[in-house]
Amino acid sequence: MKTTSLLLPAVAAALLGMAVFSVNTGVQAAQSAPQAPPQADAPSTASSQGPPVQGAQPGGRPVHSYPPPTNLQVLPKDLTGRQVRDIMETWEGSLGVKCEFCHVPDPQNLGPNGRPRLNFADDSKPDKQIARIMYTMTQQMNKDYISKAMDLDKDNMGSPVTCGTCHRGHEMPEDFKIPREERREGPGGGPGAPPTNEKPPSQ
Repeated sequence: MKTTSLLLPAVAAALLGMAVFSVNTGVQAAQSAPQAPPQADAPSTASSQGPPVQGAQPGGRPVHSYPPPTNLQVLPKDLTGRQVRDIMETWEGSLGVKCEFCHVPDPQNLGPNGRPRLNFADDSKPDKQIARIMYTMTQQMNKDYISKAMDLDKDNMGSPVTCGTCHRGHEMPEDFKIPREERREGPGGGPGAPPTNEKPPSQ
């Protein structure tokens, strides 16, 4: 019998033994390795951070809800709380003031910071009553005068009157002083001369 015929069965047996040894070693290693706890279906990023905030915007910022306004006397009564808030913010910027300028705090209604919330329906503060008068004035001016002037203004240069038209970010409108270079030239002529209704200084 040839030597090569004896070597083939020996090599096959050796390879088979190595394969069986490798499989047993892998099984033992897998059984001895620490196992991770079973996981449910992978949660989304939003749900992994807790339950979603009621009325939250993308990014987790809460959406403020504004209750329906009460005691509207000059503003349209069908405005939503959000619409009234937007109008109030415009008035704040026009006068350079905060909500406390017109509204009184309610010591019986404390906010999360411990400070009293404002009672927006209360009418006891004179500044709130003045604001109603001034708003009514601007509405009447726009309806009875500005709109008619704008109808005649063919170049569309006009705009409605607002709180900011006069206040321009100040609680009280500032006095307007005509710059000297814009005054009419007087009898002496030239910029800075006194207006025509004033007499020139005596020589």
